[in-house]
Amino acid sequence: MLLEHEPGEVLHPFHGGLRLRHYKRQSLSSPVSRPPLPARLVLPLCQHQGRAGRLLVSPGQRVLRGEALTVAEAANQVPIHAPSSGVVRRLEILPTIACPEPGEPCLEIELDGEHRAVAPAVPPPWRAMSAAELQRAIAAAGIVGLGGAVYPSAAKLLAAGQEIDTVIINGAECEPYISCDEALLETHPERVLAGAGILARAAGARRLVIAIEKRMRSAERKLNARLEVTTVPTRIVKVPSMYPEGGERQLTQVLTGREVPLGGYPQALGLVVFNVATAAAVADAILDGLPLVERIVTVTGTGIAAPGNRRVLLGTPLHHLIADCGGYRPGAARLVCGGPLMGEALVHDGLPVVKGTNCLLVLDAGEIADSAPVLPCINCGECSRVCPVQLLPHELHWAIRAGDLGRAGEFGLEACIECGCCAQVCPSHIPLVADYRRGKAEIHAERQRRAHAERAKARYLASQERRQAKAAAAREAAEAEQRLAGDAAEAKARIAKALDLARQKKAKRTPMTTPAPSRSRHR
Repeated sequence: MLLEHEPGEVLHPFHGGLRLRHYKRQSLSSPVSRPPLPARLVLPLCQHQGRAGRLLVSPGQRVLRGEALTVAEAANQVPIHAPSSGVVRRLEILPTIACPEPGEPCLEIELDGEHRAVAPAVPPPWRAMSAAELQRAIAAAGIVGLGGAVYPSAAKLLAAGQEIDTVIINGAECEPYISCDEALLETHPERVLAGAGILARAAGARRLVIAIEKRMRSAERKLNARLEVTTVPTRIVKVPSMYPEGGERQLTQVLTGREVPLGGYPQALGLVVFNVATAAAVADAILDGLPLVERIVTVTGTGIAAPGNRRVLLGTPLHHLIADCGGYRPGAARLVCGGPLMGEALVHDGLPVVKGTNCLLVLDAGEIADSAPVLPCINCGECSRVCPVQLLPHELHWAIRAGDLGRAGEFGLEACIECGCCAQVCPSHIPLVADYRRGKAEIHAERQRRAHAERAKARYLASQERRQAKAAAAREAAEAEQRLAGDAAEAKARIAKALDLARQKKAKRTPMTTPAPSRSRHR
């Protein structure tokens, strides 16, 4: 399907999107480096889509780098591991990037500075492993999607449910500032290619496609120079720098010309998509036995003194990472996790780096000042023109503002990828994405309420059934007792009657005799 085209050919466009100016050179001008070890790490127990696993450690326990801190007990769980050696100090509800308030259960590890590691349990040669064995090893290493979705990678392989023809490795970083994937391709292309080959075997795929942006000429050369690392037919496809082409639905359409159904996944088309950093993490786990304990993070923006990419231990406080990049410039006004379009503004820099942290963007006051007031929607249709999911953003806006979540759902609110294209082009400066997020949160809360009500109803009905069953059992017992009592009385009456008849019969058989009068002598 994909290999019929010439290398580098742009196959198909997708609807909407924006061509944005890039600022990646700021962070790519210096090599990737490691910050010094922080004094402590804060590790949320759940850093992925799904539930946290069962905790394996307790406060006061010493841990080593790579040691499992939780264990997965379901397909949507992945473990977390200690990024460095130290002592577990506490388990507490703390604010995180994903949940600033009220926070999430987190482990705090006080590092000993020795960075000692457990002896790696290196799996057997991966070419001798089955797809199921590779999937289990990927899950045990705690690997999730590192492009932002943080979906468990092994669960994505298991969720395919049908034959996978092609694995797509997504290196299309379309946000203007984020460059961590490009930095990885520049420094370790062989790791990306090796992990891609392992993922292809784990998926049972016959071919690989590495998608990068056209401007990544250096990364393209380095990938081409190491293609012998892969074991399946591999193509490097250059795609245009069109936002949000890094989304797996949009990238799939560009490469195949086929749209992923709303609510579906590329697996329905025989494809599975992984981020380049995910592929490199798979190589680390399968080739070296190193679980996911660190990642590359872009630190950039006009508010940072020395922008760059850093390989960071998970759990590192953001202020420690920012300090390693020279700290804040005068005028720094806003800290964003992610890019300027899809990122989330953070309340402070004491939060920890997690598996999904790909960029810290610091903006100055001039970049965040409101340039114009919010005006009423004029139904110009610009938002619909640029929407990559082909929704009607203005209709969603009206439905959410009216509180009609049912109508918003009919217009496809949950299919919105929150890319921000609509808000970027809105002439009325309406914060559309904020509306959509609020609407989704309300729908989610309503579903939670309904699920809670359904569970409560089910418990009530079960309680009623138990009560009725108990009452019925009591009635049956009483009726049985009455029947037994009646049967006993009847039996007693029959016995009494039988005895009476026996006495009567006996009386009839006995002869009647009159005693003779007594005689006496008289003188």
